[in-house]
Amino acid sequence: MKNEKITTAITYFYKIYDDQFEKFQEFLRIPSVSTAEKHKEDVIKAADFLVDQLQQLGFQNVKAYPTKRHPIVFGEYLVSTEKPTLLIYGHYDVQPPDPITQWESPPFEPQIRGDHMYARGVSDNKGQIWATISALRSVIQTAELPINIKILYEGEEEIGSPSLNKFLTSHKSMLTCDCVLNPDAGMLAPNKPTVTYALRGMAYFELQISGPKADLHSGIFGGVIGNPANILCDLIAKMHDEEGHITLPGFYSDVRLISDPEKSDLEKLGLDEEFYKNNTGVSALKG
Repeated sequence: MKNEKITTAITYFYKIYDDQFEKFQEFLRIPSVSTAEKHKEDVIKAADFLVDQLQQLGFQNVKAYPTKRHPIVFGEYLVSTEKPTLLIYGHYDVQPPDPITQWESPPFEPQIRGDHMYARGVSDNKGQIWATISALRSVIQTAELPINIKILYEGEEEIGSPSLNKFLTSHKSMLTCDCVLNPDAGMLAPNKPTVTYALRGMAYFELQISGPKADLHSGIFGGVIGNPANILCDLIAKMHDEEGHITLPGFYSDVRLISDPEKSDLEKLGLDEEFYKNNTGVSALKG
């Protein structure tokens, strides 16, 4: 029975493919650049577009919540309180398309060349959002969802998500779930379905280095007085050892070691040195 439902959902997807493809391009044409004030209304337009799509899917409590910057879209499809709940995350804002002169086609006018579509946001993250919506549409129209679904789409990921933490805290009960799916990642290859279960995070700070009270002539003071620029380079270089390990005290204190089964599974993916060299164009790996 499960296979029949899956087949039916996939069959339905191909039936609505052309319409979904047109809608996807409509989504891509919205220049939802979160960094630019001139695109503020476009970001709101993208949020409203998603609200409309979720409502069409039959989601309840769909709303674009205003923040100090850009809206956060939420909606839920509740099947049963006895069923587990999956929260799906995504972001509908995109990076600026500059420099425009480097584009072969307009960044907000999708174009297909060969096997690929080119447009700003087509793979980060509007493509994944639309794949999720299309999948949900196909399942909802052909079968009963086996779990509850909650959706959270933000419009500030490309500027560091400044409004997200406050929203998560103030809407904690509304966002309660058993698992979170973040489709904002890539696939290793067209024939390799990929589930990303971990991403590297970021930790950053501002470091100020002070030195002489005025500019000094290197011909007179060089070698005696430390150049703040050189000292900064030295500090940065010492944050990693020759093997690529981070040397900051306590950095690895809460890092979980990879298990043997995980190592075995990762080895099956073929992510060897040649893979990284071929995909990045470097002649050697570090670390």
